[in-house]
Amino acid sequence: MLTRRSTLLGAALGLATPLLPAKAADRTVTIAYQTGAIPYAVGIQDGALAARTGWNIDFRRFNSGAEIFAAIAGGAVDIGDVGSSPLAASVSNGLGVKAVYITAGAGRDEQLIVRNGSGIKSLADLRGKRLAAAPVSTDHYMLLTLLQQEGIPESEVKLFTIPQPQIVAGWKRGDIDAAFVWNPARDELLKDGTSLLTAAQAAERGAATFTALVVTDKFAATAPDFVRSYVAAIDAYSESFAADPTAWTGTSDNVRKIAALLGGEPAALAEQLKDLRYVPLTEQLSTAWLQGGSQSGVAQALASTAEFLKSQQKISRVLSEYGSFVTPDFARPGNASK
Repeated sequence: MLTRRSTLLGAALGLATPLLPAKAADRTVTIAYQTGAIPYAVGIQDGALAARTGWNIDFRRFNSGAEIFAAIAGGAVDIGDVGSSPLAASVSNGLGVKAVYITAGAGRDEQLIVRNGSGIKSLADLRGKRLAAAPVSTDHYMLLTLLQQEGIPESEVKLFTIPQPQIVAGWKRGDIDAAFVWNPARDELLKDGTSLLTAAQAAERGAATFTALVVTDKFAATAPDFVRSYVAAIDAYSESFAADPTAWTGTSDNVRKIAALLGGEPAALAEQLKDLRYVPLTEQLSTAWLQGGSQSGVAQALASTAEFLKSQQKISRVLSEYGSFVTPDFARPGNASK
């Protein structure tokens, strides 16, 4: 039997009836997500996101934004949840996508973990150590930025740019002294490691990062109503998470569904959710984030990230502007089709 709270939550998330004509057999979209806990994972697990939009959604899980962009470039994915560093690299290399929604700002979900007994007590102690991060990820970008800020040339560390499952395996073998990671790798490394720095602290030092929902230009042009509906649906989960923490505890149905999708213990996943920084939609629709074209916060962050990646020879060029890869149109409530 539904309680009043669950009934209200369902209404808030708009799950009672599809917003679009239900012809799921004729409407299929492939959407990529990653391994970290995030509120809208509930709707992936129980099918509510597909029910809201009236589309058949093929959700696929990836280990990193770089993997998602490879799939987008190959035509296998239409929409993906990615980090700002692989986004900057991909659009600089000519990929046609747009950031339409900020799924999380820099928080505690990504952290630089140092192995206990490694002798690393400060960032300066990274010199000469064995470090790791997923290739061209936000973690990779933050790690390289920290080394630059500390005056440590990349040649003076041993840097492994490998997927997170390989980072965990290398850590367990004792091959890695420190790694910038997100979950589930983060909590695995913390079993015999210590957090030295969070993504939020890296942002305060000038390496601002975020994760965003990106849509291919082709899909955005052919199915704009779906994109708007999907953005509204995932934002409803984030709003619920921010407004009612009691609905996201380790014993809640929401977190049990996330555990069923991603694996792991509900109590640990509930703690991971607390490390996210949800950016309210009103804030996203300001010049601090999506609004303003090349002057928007997202476009400027992409430009500065691209400049850094080029200086590190991770990409070959920086574009004259990045505003064409950002739009508030799909996140604006009630935005009419054009």
